[in-house]
Amino acid sequence: VLSRFFSLRPSFAMSSSATGTFTCQQPLNYRAGARVQPADGGQAFFFFLCRVICKLLCSGEKEVDLAVQSAKAAFKIWSQMSGMERSRVLLEAARIIREQRDEIATLETINNGKSIFEARVDIDISWQCLEYYAGLAGSLAGEHIQLPGGSFGYTRREPLGVCAGIGAWNYPFQTACWKCAPALACGNAMVFKPSPFTPISVVKLAEIFTEAGVPKGLFNVVQGGAATGQLLCHHPDVAKISFTGSVPTGSKIMEMAAKGIKPVTLELGGKSPLIIFSDCALENAVNGALMANFLTQGEVCCNGTRVFVERKILDAFTKEVVKRTQKIKIGDPLLEDTRMGALINRPHLDRVQGFIKQAKEQGAEVLCGGDLYVPDDPKLKNGYYMRPCVLGKCTDDMTCVKEEIFGPVMSILPFDTEEEVLERANNTKFGLAGGVFTRDIQKAHRVVAALKAGMCFINNYNVSPVELPFGGYKASGFGRENGRAAIEHYTQLKTVCVEMGDVESVF
Repeated sequence: VLSRFFSLRPSFAMSSSATGTFTCQQPLNYRAGARVQPADGGQAFFFFLCRVICKLLCSGEKEVDLAVQSAKAAFKIWSQMSGMERSRVLLEAARIIREQRDEIATLETINNGKSIFEARVDIDISWQCLEYYAGLAGSLAGEHIQLPGGSFGYTRREPLGVCAGIGAWNYPFQTACWKCAPALACGNAMVFKPSPFTPISVVKLAEIFTEAGVPKGLFNVVQGGAATGQLLCHHPDVAKISFTGSVPTGSKIMEMAAKGIKPVTLELGGKSPLIIFSDCALENAVNGALMANFLTQGEVCCNGTRVFVERKILDAFTKEVVKRTQKIKIGDPLLEDTRMGALINRPHLDRVQGFIKQAKEQGAEVLCGGDLYVPDDPKLKNGYYMRPCVLGKCTDDMTCVKEEIFGPVMSILPFDTEEEVLERANNTKFGLAGGVFTRDIQKAHRVVAALKAGMCFINNYNVSPVELPFGGYKASGFGRENGRAAIEHYTQLKTVCVEMGDVESVF
């Protein structure tokens, strides 16, 4: 999987002269502006794609505390800088990311297994996110309120302090930027814990921030699993937690944060509906369904995996979707024409395969894919590949329709009326996203208004510009990433009341 990767800077010491030879040799914790081995470590994680790439130790209590104290010291400097000063540093970080786009994208492909084509898009979204919040940093302000008798009040938007970011493995670099860009723009510091399955690229981001000129320690990285995350959540000097991941983990984080009365942003799972009406532009709807199911090997929380198709066009839509799905190029994610790489690891691949097996047992029909895929390149034989799967004859009570699979599996369900499909679409514990394809713009707006989901798409899917808030309803979490809405989650409001006359006492 890991060919052609020899342009990394010296801090990423490695070997790579042929496919499958990349090895990470440097520490993957980042504290006070440098890579460090954790001061204490517990469980060891082996990071691998087809084979072991590196070994990392989970950060223990001492290491987490050192990272938080480093961030706390940097916060004292960063929070006193003007918004324009912070903006210039964020713009410089964005420039470095843009300049090193191909290098970072290659690193992300190795980190995650997604195609280099997709990874480049992720990196573009990342620098755009930093640019967007750099633009907002200088305009953050409270308001002035005139009161009787010449008195007045005003509000101040103040940073929270040290924020903890806990990322997911499907978009490691991009998720880190989505969390840190608004946090840093508002004057906060951050300690970030990436998934132990994708530990590498966030360290590159930390190095870029240092190069761009942030105070050393403003963005620190601690590696580890659940135990390290718990230490971050319980730390008394962590002021806020932002988490992207599963519903069960999000629930636990919420419980831990409650003990410290800490605000949280939770971006959790989904089982989103994609509604295809018979008056759609069919080719565009097929494109949307593919985008809604097979990006990043289907490992996307907002994917529209419940594809409701109006019965009038069910056969035509299904035929075209199956034909297009069978043409998706699978294999070495570093090849330019590859469109689907490897799933994240063997247990996850087995889990996705288990969902397909259960779907067949419950009466669903595998229209294409679903089986394991072995690339021709012998160096890739141990990769976690499968063919993208389309399931027909699905019903709402099937497990594959109710539960988040988080893999390249599309379930197609017929419907007859708008009222019927809306009731079925909303009959889920999740509420992250939803989409509709129709030429009738009034119907489109009517349908998305009725969908109980935080992110809705009309005649497109999985388009998430950084200018727009992203987040869910119900069990899909709360709080928002991106857009101006994120500013609310990384600042606290102080009210000041100024009396211009004498105080009137009632005593």
